[in-house]
Amino acid sequence: MNRRALWILLCVGLAALLAWLSFAWQPPTGVATLHNSAQRSETPTGGDFTLYSADGPVALADYRGKVVLLYFGYTFCPDVCPTSLSVIAQALSMLTAGELERVSSFLISVDPERDTMAVLKAYAPFFHPNIVGISGSAYQVAQVARQYGARYMKQKPDSDGRYAVDHSSYTYVIGADGKLAASLPYASPPQHIVDAIRAQLGAAPAN
Repeated sequence: MNRRALWILLCVGLAALLAWLSFAWQPPTGVATLHNSAQRSETPTGGDFTLYSADGPVALADYRGKVVLLYFGYTFCPDVCPTSLSVIAQALSMLTAGELERVSSFLISVDPERDTMAVLKAYAPFFHPNIVGISGSAYQVAQVARQYGARYMKQKPDSDGRYAVDHSSYTYVIGADGKLAASLPYASPPQHIVDAIRAQLGAAPAN
């Protein structure tokens, strides 16, 4: 077989492999990737959960009557998380004092291995005092992520043991009734978050 024929054969084989990867291959599933079963084409159900902060358990059911913002990320995230949390902080700063009293915000860490309660307590309020860092076991976090349609996957560590966690970047707005009201995509302007919060505050009676 001459070199030209061999090259054509290799190209055809590569094209076939790429086509198979595009249409047939699916990532493996398991506890660490439980969230991957929640596709963005499906409507996330949301719902109650209990995770943990440095000050103890955090149960969503305890926040009935308030609007809750959820963001799934991690403290070692180099850019997407700081950007998103900064935007959330800007939105919170645009609320009146009375509105802010009726809003709670949580960063749910998808990296519980490194994000201890102490780390989260120092990190989350850096952006805004209203933001509290919470997490749980790998299984607990995966369950909550699946409820809200969030996705993430830990990448292979480098030679120094450092790793990244790829994740979706939505800000979830939960109404005063505890139901998921909106999923705002990455790079949503602060005003969009404010509008979503006020829409839910307007639907709930003030205490």
